[in-house]
Amino acid sequence: MSSPHLLLTGDRLALGMPRDEMLTEYHKWETDPGSVLGRGSGFPQTWEARADEWDRALGDRDRPCFEIVRLKDKQPIGLTSLRVDARERRAEFSLLIAPAHRGRRFAEEATRLTLDWSFHLGGLHAVWLRILEPNRAGITAFEKAGFRPTGRFRKSGHWMGQRVDEVLMDALVEDFPGPSAMITTLGR
Repeated sequence: MSSPHLLLTGDRLALGMPRDEMLTEYHKWETDPGSVLGRGSGFPQTWEARADEWDRALGDRDRPCFEIVRLKDKQPIGLTSLRVDARERRAEFSLLIAPAHRGRRFAEEATRLTLDWSFHLGGLHAVWLRILEPNRAGITAFEKAGFRPTGRFRKSGHWMGQRVDEVLMDALVEDFPGPSAMITTLGR
């Protein structure tokens, strides 16, 4: 397996380029029951559909994806992705932490690094997300990273057999809880 190509370094984590050879592992993370529950998608995506989606996204500058890498051992522990609306200079954010690495407070730093890239290199004005209301830990991590609740889609999500609200959150560059990791990365 190749070493991760790190792009932006934080305290415990870094953003790196996603790797083809990790696609099988990414798919395992995405089809884990906790991941399916957290996304509210109901059913996992087949391997064939995921591989096809991966191939289509490779050259799409409006669908950047970052591998989240733990610095102490260069272990990949998750993914963040953006769905960029280039005309409006905003993007929808998503985060996936590998099941074995959940509950270790990685979501906040991975989110902050992705916002840092989005605002300071990507030139975006705003980044937004949707999260199911019962996911209180996720909401807290996103708030600490700079997101603010902005509204909700009532009863539009599904969590453990119940209809639940999807909370809408966004972050603007002035919400970014700096300092930028770009200072550290550029100073290497």
